[in-house]
Amino acid sequence: MKRMMAILTVLAIAFNAFAQTSLKVQAPNLVALDEQFNVTFVISGENAPSSFDWAASDDFQLVWGPQKGTSTSLSIINGQRTKTSQTTYTYVLLPRKTGKFQLPSATAVVKGESVISGRHSIEVVSNGSAQSGQAQQGQQSRGQEGASQTASGGAGGDDIFLRFSLSKSKAVVGETITATMKLYQRVNIAGFEDARFPTFNGFWSQEVMAPTNIEFKRENVGDVIYNSAILRSWTLIPQQAGDIRIDPAELVCLVNVRAPHSGTGSIFDSFFQDDYQTVRKRVASQAYTVHVTPVPAGAPASFGGGVGTFRMDASLSRDSLKTHDAASITVTISGKGNVALLDAPKIDFPSDFEVYDVKTTETATSKTFEYPFIPRSHGDFVLGPVEYSYYDVQAGKYVTLKSAEMPVSVSRGADLGVQQNAGQLVASTNRKDVKSLGSDIRYIASAVPALRKSSGMFAGSGLFWSLAALLAAIACALYFILQKLTARNADVALSRRRSATKMARRRLALAGDYLGRNLYSAFYEELHKALLGYVSDKLGMDATDMSKENILSRLIEKGVSEGVASDFVSLLDACEFARYSPDAGHDAMNSHYESAVSVISTMDESMKKYRKPSSAGKLAVLLAAVLAMPATLSAASLPAADSLWNAAAQAYAESRWDDALRNWEAVADLGLDASELQYNIGNAHFRNGELAESIIAYERALKLDPSNKDARFNLEFANSQIQDRIEAVPEFFLKTWFREARRILSTDMWALVFLLLFAAALGMALLFLLGSSVAARKAGFFASLALFACCTCALLFSLAGRKDAISADEAIVVRAVSSVKSSPARESAVDLFVLHEGTKVRILDSVSDWSNIELSDGRQGWMRSSELGVI
Repeated sequence: MKRMMAILTVLAIAFNAFAQTSLKVQAPNLVALDEQFNVTFVISGENAPSSFDWAASDDFQLVWGPQKGTSTSLSIINGQRTKTSQTTYTYVLLPRKTGKFQLPSATAVVKGESVISGRHSIEVVSNGSAQSGQAQQGQQSRGQEGASQTASGGAGGDDIFLRFSLSKSKAVVGETITATMKLYQRVNIAGFEDARFPTFNGFWSQEVMAPTNIEFKRENVGDVIYNSAILRSWTLIPQQAGDIRIDPAELVCLVNVRAPHSGTGSIFDSFFQDDYQTVRKRVASQAYTVHVTPVPAGAPASFGGGVGTFRMDASLSRDSLKTHDAASITVTISGKGNVALLDAPKIDFPSDFEVYDVKTTETATSKTFEYPFIPRSHGDFVLGPVEYSYYDVQAGKYVTLKSAEMPVSVSRGADLGVQQNAGQLVASTNRKDVKSLGSDIRYIASAVPALRKSSGMFAGSGLFWSLAALLAAIACALYFILQKLTARNADVALSRRRSATKMARRRLALAGDYLGRNLYSAFYEELHKALLGYVSDKLGMDATDMSKENILSRLIEKGVSEGVASDFVSLLDACEFARYSPDAGHDAMNSHYESAVSVISTMDESMKKYRKPSSAGKLAVLLAAVLAMPATLSAASLPAADSLWNAAAQAYAESRWDDALRNWEAVADLGLDASELQYNIGNAHFRNGELAESIIAYERALKLDPSNKDARFNLEFANSQIQDRIEAVPEFFLKTWFREARRILSTDMWALVFLLLFAAALGMALLFLLGSSVAARKAGFFASLALFACCTCALLFSLAGRKDAISADEAIVVRAVSSVKSSPARESAVDLFVLHEGTKVRILDSVSDWSNIELSDGRQGWMRSSELGVI
């Protein structure tokens, strides 16, 4: 019942409001000085007025009126009878002078109550020369007036024109501009065709108004009345700085004009022969230039491209949820400006939140961003605050909007990793991949490397070839020497040397037999033969060389101590003396025998332990010296370089990129270089925002050491920042394999590997040529082939690395935007394509200050040499 009463009350109020009497005035807003127009007062209500009073002001002449009109309507809805009455009073006025005037208010009396109308403003213009000489009705079409003006059969340039207008001619990048295209006419237009509107190059544009039914309204243009209509309206947002030209628009209008004819002189000619024809009139707007300035530097990190005036609202869909439940943050940016081009604000979520793609909705004055997320772990978290910066054109500064922090409580929910095992619920760990939260270049090489002279590459140098030639010469010398010694000593010396100890033992045994039988002369004779025979066989000495002095010196050379050698010579003297002296007795014989056995045993052990350095040992010593040479060549860092390096590393750690770069470049100015040095210089350039210079430094680091993985990683990261994406022509797979294998070691290291493998290959070749057995010769043959193949690959890798390091046929574009032309002649050259900072090219030729370049996809052209940085 209460609800029904409320509805009836609302209906009664609405009916009373509808039934109230109103008094409105209808009149044009713009008229010509000599133009008659209607002023109509409309009284609407339930009852007709009992009286009406209105008088024109002195600014207008009353030509006719008032003319009263009355209408009544009766309606019955659901038994409810409603009566409506409408009474009109019409006057015809003529302006007396130009200017802006207000019509006096009218007063009507309805059921004893007075109703007063509002005051209506009218602008009166001279309309040029006041061509319309007779009165016209106020609501008459202005096209008929235009038809009288074009009675001669044409439409002049002042009768119809197209006007393009902008809300502002100076703006900043991203500032909103409203563009309007309007048609002005004083003729009778039948239609339009061949409309060509501007393309707005350099602007982001959106069509706001494109009416299908064009409605003309009166408008004062230079004190002349035109019928104007909006054809198109756009929202423009400049995307680049500079003077941007907007081309003219064109439109062909179909105009009805009176056809010329020959009359008979009768007064009825114009009545019976009033023919019209349609002519095409092309109209065009003027070109427009907009001066666009860039937004000031120093934009905050939260700047999202907004230019204008905005406000921001951020809200959380749920502030309490469970793990694995979905929620979202909604950020709405509204206001006046380039709403369509606003970027989504950056929101930092906890690392355990799974964040999905941002959803965007847009209206004419606002843009809403929704950030869906799902928490994967429980706890209390704080999201935000959300920050968004825009550039306020009116204030001339950046404004940062900041929301409040949004706390969210996440409780433990159902574990997605719960498993059922043997009737029991066992909670398993919900494992997931480690996600990368960001990417950046790798850190600098902080330790001082082995700096070397800039031109001191070992691979392919004179020293390198000298060492290789020396190894070959040593191998040849060893071959001839060993072959000669083998041929001379293979049959006699070797067999005597191997059987020397055995023969000595036999003779000593025979001498011992003589000692047992006490045969004095025979004993010393056999003992003397045992001593001399041992020395002759062991040392390979001829009888002519068997002097005591030679024996003593040779024994000492073979590693026998001087005392033992002297004892040996003393035994020889004792034997020779006993052979020609009387019998000294059995004790002396026994003593000499035991001394001989002891000396020969001692000498044999000494000579077994002693080994004269062989050719292979000498070769190993030589190779060890070779391996030590690069350390000598790339000499230890100079003290000045060490201090500069450490100062640069400290500056880099403190984010003083300029100081770090200055110190590392000072090290390079000392004439020193290293892959690590170029790598650090590249890092400093990258931190300074100098992308092209950093790429050049990384490329130089890889030329010095293709195996530098940090430099290769940072080069790939820097290349991902450049604007140009060029598809390289696929290369032969063997070439790719060769390049990847060469990157395993540095160029100088490949040179050392070559020398080592070359020495080993020569040794195996000597084994093949001089081996004493078939198995040894086979092993030497196959091993030498394999080692020669390996050392050839190492040589090719080192020489290719040297060629790449000293070549200057690759460069990096160092200018932000560079045009590549068809020839070095700037005046007649054609622009082929545009390259941006950081793109790598190959230099084919140079002419004056121009370079002929080639891209990795095969395209060629000419660039200014000053726009390239040679690697």
